[in-house]
Amino acid sequence: MVNTLDSTFVSQSSWKPDLFKGKVAFVTGGAGTICRVQVEALVLLGCKAAIIGRNNEKTIGVAKEISSLVPKGSDGTDAVLPIGNVDVRNPEHLQDAVKKTVDTFGRIDFVIAGAAGNFICDIANLSPNAFKSVISIDLLGSFNTIKACFNELVKSKGSIIFVSATFHYYGVPFQSHVGAAKAGIDSLSSSIAVEWGPLGIRSNCIAPGAIGGTEGLKRLVLKEFEENGADKIPLQRLGSTKDIAEATVFLFSPSSAYITGTVQIVDGGMWHLGTTFGDKMYPKYLMDSMKSKL
Repeated sequence: MVNTLDSTFVSQSSWKPDLFKGKVAFVTGGAGTICRVQVEALVLLGCKAAIIGRNNEKTIGVAKEISSLVPKGSDGTDAVLPIGNVDVRNPEHLQDAVKKTVDTFGRIDFVIAGAAGNFICDIANLSPNAFKSVISIDLLGSFNTIKACFNELVKSKGSIIFVSATFHYYGVPFQSHVGAAKAGIDSLSSSIAVEWGPLGIRSNCIAPGAIGGTEGLKRLVLKEFEENGADKIPLQRLGSTKDIAEATVFLFSPSSAYITGTVQIVDGGMWHLGTTFGDKMYPKYLMDSMKSKL
């Protein structure tokens, strides 16, 4: 995958050049299709970043691609540090990743907790291990991430963004596991906003909707929706990774200095009308899926 953004993101956007100069971001899931574009935006605006992933080769490749968007630093270092072979379910892995980031860049100002796992499965067919896996990666992984970064965030009076979803705003079939995980993440973010606010740390969530060209959209929706789903979205188009990047820049920028404990929904209004899970896949697809358990 090549970079989505380029220098025009700065020259033709609302954001001033070097908005994040001197800042450092720590991003789990940073090699994924959404989080990598969040990192692209930050780097184009002057930020350094460490991207954290399980797949070492993929993480290194993505870091090189994003680093190519800007010149190397005066010391010859790339703008993006890849840290692979990290399982967010393991606190020690994340503590080591934080140390590598600080050893390289000197600080951490922004944290994006974006590591996630998802698949389509109804509750009748969902095993305890499968449910636990999503909770562990999404919710426990997010908790481990912010705990590992806590001391650095205190020093920088930094800001956190959790990548959430809208699947827990109402009953969504086939998504009980991720809905439970993201509900927990939203609650965790709110608690952090309250408990860490006096330390100068802000915490918010971004809840993407149907974002075109992403791993999640290809894995989770019917091909028919990917091709013709825009008529089910009030703004009449699928979202883009750039839409998520723009929201990310806003929430980390000085413009949002008094915003904490919120969820920024970036879905074109889609959640108000329901998802494809409750439309095209309900109830026939659900009943067919449960037959073996009845």
